[in-house]
Amino acid sequence: MGTDTEQTVLIIGAGHGGAGLAALLRQSGFTGSITMVGDEQHLPYHRPPLSKKFVGDSVQQLLRPESFYTDNRIDLHTEARAVQIRPDAKRVVLADGRELGYDTLVLATGSHPRTLPGTPEGTTSVVTLRTLDDAETLNRSLSRGGELVIIGGGYVGMEVAAVARGRDVAVTVIEREDRILARVASSELSTMLADYHRERGTRILTGRSVSELRTDGAEVTGVQLDDGTVIDCGTVLIGIGAAPDEALPRTAGLEYDDGVITDEQGRTSDPDIFAIGDVARRPVAGHHGLRRLESIPAATEHAKHAVAAIMGQEAEEHEVPWFWSDQFDLKLKIAGLTTPDVTVVTRETPGKNAVSFFHLEPEGHVVAVEAINAPADFNAAKKLIRSRVPVDPQALADPAVKMRDLIARSDQG
Repeated sequence: MGTDTEQTVLIIGAGHGGAGLAALLRQSGFTGSITMVGDEQHLPYHRPPLSKKFVGDSVQQLLRPESFYTDNRIDLHTEARAVQIRPDAKRVVLADGRELGYDTLVLATGSHPRTLPGTPEGTTSVVTLRTLDDAETLNRSLSRGGELVIIGGGYVGMEVAAVARGRDVAVTVIEREDRILARVASSELSTMLADYHRERGTRILTGRSVSELRTDGAEVTGVQLDDGTVIDCGTVLIGIGAAPDEALPRTAGLEYDDGVITDEQGRTSDPDIFAIGDVARRPVAGHHGLRRLESIPAATEHAKHAVAAIMGQEAEEHEVPWFWSDQFDLKLKIAGLTTPDVTVVTRETPGKNAVSFFHLEPEGHVVAVEAINAPADFNAAKKLIRSRVPVDPQALADPAVKMRDLIARSDQG
């Protein structure tokens, strides 16, 4: 396919996955037509600054300059929304009535923030955070003053809390579980991050839920909790997770279950349609069942494997899943996927604000790591996760034992 100039690849979604796939196709020698459709007005941009900064000129960081798309013959349609896939005709219908044809279709539509039921319509100071426009709305609302209430103690919410506290904005985080990051992190990491936030002025309320948002016209004025407590505020950020975009793949009759079902390279139940990134649910090496991996590294890596399949090239081995989070001066990197029956081994680096939580299965295999200000631990853990060689927990917890020695032992094993 790489030499067939009459082939057309149509990419729906202009985020990290879609834009990365388009670039990789050209780098891999694809000479056919590439069309990319995005529903935002902006050129493809980096999403991490949205929650890690969300203010200032540095928020808008383009993945590539506009000239890249013209120079590489990538036909980019912004402010265009796909509403229907017609697999029989190999065409995609846009909201404005236009139709685009394809030989290979790639869905890179990502996910959308879950909304809070009962949120009043037209309230400009109740926001979610997924797009550059969302970040600008959040910044404008905070600039008007008042406390920020964050509903949901996930990574996005805690990152925004850290930035807001850096601007001396009063912040309250409301989490219905008994700890922040309850579904995505160990209790050890949750406790450490919660303590770190509280020491810097973030109020965190766990085991609580919201019963009502109070408004005055278009502005939010307060949040009422399930126990009747009212928190006065000027801005509410809803951070209760994200759901994969479902409507479009359903129009194509694709196999779907909390995401488009794909193989390891992104092939869907239709051999001419691929799905990558947040919208895809796929096998992950070393784990049973299918997973949706909601991270930029996962989306870009999935794009790489889809390109190999489209080009008829041999696929490389999948890398260990990972992502990162910045909160205050903490640089958190997580590798691997946690499982229920793990032992958490803590490794602290003396004299530094660095600690790592290693997740070990009963057999002693490292399956995940949560490394804070500890890049060497993170890099070593990725190798240990891949090798699946048992590690001595006592040696792992001892900072006097070099990580390279543990890796060497696993290599010898």
